[in-house]
Amino acid sequence: MVAIVGVLLCAVHVAGPVLPLSGVLEPWAAIAVAITVQAMPFLALGVIVSGIISAFVTDEVLHRLSPRSSYLAVPVAAGAGLFLPGCECGSVPVSQSLIRRGVAPAVALTFMLAAPAINPVVLVSTAVAFAGNPQMVIARLIASAGAAILVGWAWVAWRGEAHMPAVELHAHRHGRRWEAFRDSAVSDLTNAGGFLAAGAMIAALVKVVVPTDWFETLDRYPWVAVLSMAALAVVLSLCSEADAFVAASFTQVSPVAQLVFLVVGPMVDIKLIAMQLGAWGRRFVLRFVPLALVSAMTAAIIVGVAFFGAL
Repeated sequence: MVAIVGVLLCAVHVAGPVLPLSGVLEPWAAIAVAITVQAMPFLALGVIVSGIISAFVTDEVLHRLSPRSSYLAVPVAAGAGLFLPGCECGSVPVSQSLIRRGVAPAVALTFMLAAPAINPVVLVSTAVAFAGNPQMVIARLIASAGAAILVGWAWVAWRGEAHMPAVELHAHRHGRRWEAFRDSAVSDLTNAGGFLAAGAMIAALVKVVVPTDWFETLDRYPWVAVLSMAALAVVLSLCSEADAFVAASFTQVSPVAQLVFLVVGPMVDIKLIAMQLGAWGRRFVLRFVPLALVSAMTAAIIVGVAFFGAL
């Protein structure tokens, strides 16, 4: 991942004065590097948490914390997202680690969706960004948790694990815990880092191409605004700790459309899709991403209308 960022910087330095497209290349590379650098600490946090789970959390503890019924375990997993201060970049390796330890995929995926959206850091940043609209914090919490639970229950009902690659379960090893921690962290970082950088580059390209005056007409078409904010959340690939400030800047759209942006972003964005592709493959992504997107939009619209009125 660091190597890719270095290549981007070198490309801008060498090609900037030569290429006629330097007016596009330079901001594209700058945004791609910014997204990647912004995400790095949170990816590292997720990798560290993943390594800790693999090396130090025993199987007995995991099974004791998780109800036997997957339908009951899903909302428990969503609630556990309140206690992990990280963003979506780190949620994928953590979810991978949980699945390797025998946690039901639906439960691990529910945690992956909920943790980046409802953890304390995100809720505080949302409260600061929407200082004049404190209802947005509660609406984001309810809609995000609800969407994560919907996806988890649907994954259980539809036996979604059948569309995931077979996973070799790793039992907790009582000896050489630091060695197990290192192996898990290095593996997750190597796997996720490259896909994170690739997703950041795609997101930066879209951000450079979309014209800034495109938003001026959105306030006249509420449904178009909602769909557009959902699409924007996917392509911008913002960190969940910072996306509230971006959402609050879109004063041309309704609070419901802003809420859609806040709920969709931490669950479905380009860098997340790239990381999930590397973790579980194309077959998983083709089924999971549409489910997560529809659930997030549905929950955000329902909660948004309940809190703020019409679209």
